[in-house]
Amino acid sequence: MQTTIKPALILLLCLTALTGVVYPLLVTLSAQLLFPTQANGSLLGSDEKPLGSELIGQAFSRPEYFWGRPSATSPIPYNGGASSGSNQGPINPALIDAVQARIKALRDADPSHSEAVPADLVTASASGLDPHISPAAAVYQINRVAIARHLSPDSVRELVDRYTQTRQWGVLGEPRVNVLKLNLALDQRLK
Repeated sequence: MQTTIKPALILLLCLTALTGVVYPLLVTLSAQLLFPTQANGSLLGSDEKPLGSELIGQAFSRPEYFWGRPSATSPIPYNGGASSGSNQGPINPALIDAVQARIKALRDADPSHSEAVPADLVTASASGLDPHISPAAAVYQINRVAIARHLSPDSVRELVDRYTQTRQWGVLGEPRVNVLKLNLALDQRLK
């Protein structure tokens, strides 16, 4: 038995050091050297004052900002630690009520709009944290943002066009607009 315990303990200590210390340090060091922005959360803003991550949506509700997709996380919206969908089906009364309330809020914020509200402005993504909206959802909000910021709709549309990302590698996903980046660009425009 003594001949079995000693090698087992040595192997346990070696593997613990290798997988619990050496490997995590190696991965962390590699990530910091090769992908420092991504390894540190893809934060936007300055080093002294990060304003958010380009990978996680944020709550914007003031009329001078573009609004993102609703968050499905609770009790705190856009909580990365509570990422999940709502799991409500299309005939669920709670989802129908939530969508109708969101449509009403969008219509109240810009009563002159008569077009259909893009679906991504009233439904949460699967993670509940999506930082992007469709170009159609951004275009839908141009008039409200332009009026609130005393800008021409054409200048706001120009920013939307500039911050519209194409499909990844030209084939994956759909065109999208990062809401935080667009709102930060709007704030910079006023400075």
